[in-house]
Amino acid sequence: MIGSLKPIEDVLLVDAHGVLSLTGGGGKTSLMFHLARQLVLAGKRVMTTTTTRIFMPTADQSGTVLINADPKEVLRQALTCRDDASHITAAAEYMADSDKLRGFAPSAIRTFEESGLFDWILVEADGSASRPLKAPAKHEPAIPPNTTVLVSVAGLDVIGSPLNEDMVFRSELAGKLMKLYGGETITESALVNLIIHPYGSFKGASSRAHRFIFLNKADNPKRLVSSDRVVELLRQTPYDVAEALIVGQALEGVHVHAVYTLKKWS
Repeated sequence: MIGSLKPIEDVLLVDAHGVLSLTGGGGKTSLMFHLARQLVLAGKRVMTTTTTRIFMPTADQSGTVLINADPKEVLRQALTCRDDASHITAAAEYMADSDKLRGFAPSAIRTFEESGLFDWILVEADGSASRPLKAPAKHEPAIPPNTTVLVSVAGLDVIGSPLNEDMVFRSELAGKLMKLYGGETITESALVNLIIHPYGSFKGASSRAHRFIFLNKADNPKRLVSSDRVVELLRQTPYDVAEALIVGQALEGVHVHAVYTLKKWS
C-alpha cells in the first residue's frame, strides 16, 4: 500500500501535463470534475470534455462551457476567454431533451492537446448508464489515442449482487468476461476476471498510458474488505493490468481510503 488518505490527484497526475481518460462504471464524471478543480487550484489550465455523452455540468463543476462541433472553433473561443477561465468544458452539441452534452471523436482530443492551451485535458471516454460496472461493447470505450493516464472505475457495491442490468451495464457481455451466468452472484474473483480480460476494463488501452483502477463506493467495512480481496487476487495474476489500485468514494468530492501498488512501471 502506498498510503491512506492520499489525495487522488497526487496518484493520477503523474506528469506536469497530459490527457487523462476515464472509463468503466459510475463515478467518472464526479472524478473528472474533482480533478479539474484540484488542477485549477494548482495553477493549471484544464479542459474537461467527453468522447461519449455527459450531463451539462453545474456552475460549481465548470463555469465555462463551449459548444461547437468544430474543435478548431472551440479553441478559437477558448482563446477569447483564456484570461477569465482556467477551466473550460467543451462539447460538440447540447441535447436539450436529455440535458446532456455530446462529445467529440477521440481524434479531436489530439487537436485540443496540440493547441498548447491546456496543461491537462480530462476526458470521460465511456458510458455506463449510471451503473457501477460495465463491459465494453465492440465500439467502446472511445479512448483518445493520445491518452497518457487511463482510469478504469468500478463500484464495490456490485460485490454480492446478482449479475443483471440493474447493476451491470451490458451484463450479458460482462457475464462472458467474468465467467458468470445471468443472476449469479458477482464475487471479487468475477470482478477481477473483468478487470484483467483483454476485452474488459482496459480494452483499447494504449501500452504507453499509465493505467489505474479506481474502486468506488468504498463506504462501509464490508466493501473495504472486498477491496482488499480484489487487490490480493490482482497481485496473484500474471498480468500487469495497472500500476495501482485506488479505493475510495466519488460523490461529494473524492475521498481516498487507500492506494495499492500493483506493478512497478519502468
